[in-house]
Amino acid sequence: MIGQRRTYLDWNATAPLRPEAREAMVGALDILGNPSSVHREGRAAKGVVEEARRDVAALVGAKPEEVVFTSGATEAAGILARWAPLAAVHVPATAHDAVWAHRRDGSVDGAILAMGLANSETGILTEPEKTESGWRFEDLSAPHLCLDVTQAVGRVPWSFSWSGADLALLSGHKLGGPKGVGALLVRAGLDLSPLQSGGGQELGRRSGTENIPGIAGFGAAARAAAHDLEAGVWARVEKLRNILEITLADGAETTIFVGKDARRLPNTSLFVTPGWKGETQVMQMDLQGFAVSSGSACSSGKVKSSRVLGAMGLDARAAGSALRVSMGPDTTEDEVLAFAEAWRAQEQKFRQRAA
Repeated sequence: MIGQRRTYLDWNATAPLRPEAREAMVGALDILGNPSSVHREGRAAKGVVEEARRDVAALVGAKPEEVVFTSGATEAAGILARWAPLAAVHVPATAHDAVWAHRRDGSVDGAILAMGLANSETGILTEPEKTESGWRFEDLSAPHLCLDVTQAVGRVPWSFSWSGADLALLSGHKLGGPKGVGALLVRAGLDLSPLQSGGGQELGRRSGTENIPGIAGFGAAARAAAHDLEAGVWARVEKLRNILEITLADGAETTIFVGKDARRLPNTSLFVTPGWKGETQVMQMDLQGFAVSSGSACSSGKVKSSRVLGAMGLDARAAGSALRVSMGPDTTEDEVLAFAEAWRAQEQKFRQRAA
C-alpha cells in the first residue's frame, strides 16, 4: 500500500543500520590506502581497521589480537571444518544452520562442542557446563567449545575472556552495523589453520584485502552497542516484549509462548498458534504494515517445519505455526500495541474459520 506506515519488528534477522555506523562507513570510503601498505595512506587505512578491532574487542571482552574480521558469522563458522579436521564436532539440534552444517563424527580427542549462546528463533539463552573433562550440554560433551554469540552480543552482557570458549562467532549487522562483515574470536595461543590463504592478512587467519568501510561500520556499531548495554537500553525493550505477550495472550487461548519462563533475550518473542501457518501470519502482518518473521531468516523462507522447535518437542503442525517478533531500542510502545491489535484481529478471524 502506497504511503503505508511500516513498523519493523524483525531485529533478529538484521538490525537497522545505526547512524554511527553509516557515518563511519561514509568516512571510510574516502580512505585511499591499502592497510597492508606501509606508506602514510596505507597506515591510515590500517588505523581504521585496528580502531574497529579494539571497539569490537571491548564489546565482547576479548583482546584485540583475538578478533579476526570475516564476512560474517557464517564464514567464521567455517573454521570448524579446518580446526582439528578429524575430530568430532558435536552440535545441538537447536543450533543455527551456520553451525549445524558443520556437525560431524570423528575422533573423541580434540572434539568440539559448537552451539549458540542465544537461539535466534526463541531467544532462549543456554550456556554449556564446564566439567573436568571439558564442556557439556545436554548429552553432548567435548574438550573444546565454539560459541555462536551472534544474537546475544550487544543485547546481554557477555565476555569472551570469562566464557572459557576457544572460539566465538558474531556478525556486524545484528548490532546495527553493515551486512557482510563479522568476526571470529580466537583464544590467544590457539593454533588454527587460516580461514583462507593468501597474503596473510588478519595475522594470517584470514587473507584478503580488508573491507575497510564494512569494518569501520562494524566497529562504530560495536561501540554504540556497548554504550546501549551500559545505559540499560535493553531493559526497556524487555518491558515492551512483556507488554506484547500479555496483550497477545488476552483471548488467544490456544497460543503458546515458547520459552516464556526461560532465560532469554530481552527483545524476542516466539509464539505458536497451532494450525495457523507462520508464513500466512507473516504475510497478513506484512499487509498490515508490520515486518515480522516465522523463524530464523536463514530458514523462514523455506517450506519446512523448524528444526529448533521440533527439537524442543513441538510437533510439525505446531512448529509450522510459529511467529517471531523481535524488537530493538527504536521500538515504541505504540508500535507494539498497534501490532498486537492487528494480530489479534487476524487471530480472531482464524479461530472463526477453524470453528
